[in-house]
Amino acid sequence: MQFSENSRVWIYQSDRELNQAEVSQLQQQLDNFCYNWTAHNHQLKAGAEIRYNRFIILMVDESQAGASGCSIDKSVRFLKDIEQQFGIDLFDRFNLAYKAGDKVLSAPRAVFEELIKQGKINLDTIVFNNVVQNVAELKAKWEVPFKNSWHAQMFGNLVTA
Repeated sequence: MQFSENSRVWIYQSDRELNQAEVSQLQQQLDNFCYNWTAHNHQLKAGAEIRYNRFIILMVDESQAGASGCSIDKSVRFLKDIEQQFGIDLFDRFNLAYKAGDKVLSAPRAVFEELIKQGKINLDTIVFNNVVQNVAELKAKWEVPFKNSWHAQMFGNLVTA
């Protein structure tokens, strides 16, 4: 399914990498949820994908029907069920993801700060901006160098030259 650049996006990051069996099972459940996702009895043009075996990305093209508060609540309840089923945390906003070589890792805020102080995360480290709002931002501003992210504003004083 194709989504316009201004389609809404929600990103949920798992606190651990999912294995292939989990990804397959989860993608099936996400597809089923999106197929049946409605807002005020209107079918949403919705889709979901899993990236890096860690990020769940929900998308809604609001050109035919917009995501309402109730429909967003449905998605949150669904994802809370997913957390229980897979034993993961999808709602910890201070579990920060970054790339180390070709691997995507995550760390709680205190550990992330320590990695910066140790120089293991630097200005050029790719970090993930999970607060992007639409498909255009997902493409351009989701995976960015630390120096170009909100992370730099929050943790920039810890970076050693």
